[in-house]
Amino acid sequence: MPLLKDGEIVDDLWTPLPEDAALTPEGDLIVSLERWLAERDSLQSRNGRLGLRLKSDQSPAQIAEDLSHFDLIALEFPRFGDGRAYSYARLLRERYGFTGELRAVGNVLRDQLFFMLRCGFDAFEIANDNAVAAWREATSEIGLTYQPTGRGGASVGVLRRPVTAGNG
Repeated sequence: MPLLKDGEIVDDLWTPLPEDAALTPEGDLIVSLERWLAERDSLQSRNGRLGLRLKSDQSPAQIAEDLSHFDLIALEFPRFGDGRAYSYARLLRERYGFTGELRAVGNVLRDQLFFMLRCGFDAFEIANDNAVAAWREATSEIGLTYQPTGRGGASVGVLRRPVTAGNG
């Protein structure tokens, strides 16, 4: 499955660890919340980076105190109508200060890419290998926004504000 990051297809260096698989001593692994809660000490003592995959019904509030242990959080979009991962992405970036990779996985649609970027996602698993060019194009389709965003960047209101000695 292709991985889009910063508008480019990149090699995915992370390995999802199935629930029934043995824990490997090295390598970059993505584990479920259940596995993290059950094997926290073992996961922390191994060599390699650690990522966590949260289902749409698993709030990041459950792991807010543990975020320093993760270099990647993968948020699942189980279906088109379930947008909880958008809220979770904003919480992770804005409330909890997570600075690692925030990956959208599951039913990730091109038409939602811009909104995902604005919420703080920076990596996307693309299910359709033939759609890579369209996804790459979508990362640059919209350049201006009206609302503040979890990714930073100035909104139209800020850009329109005249520069004076008092505001910059």
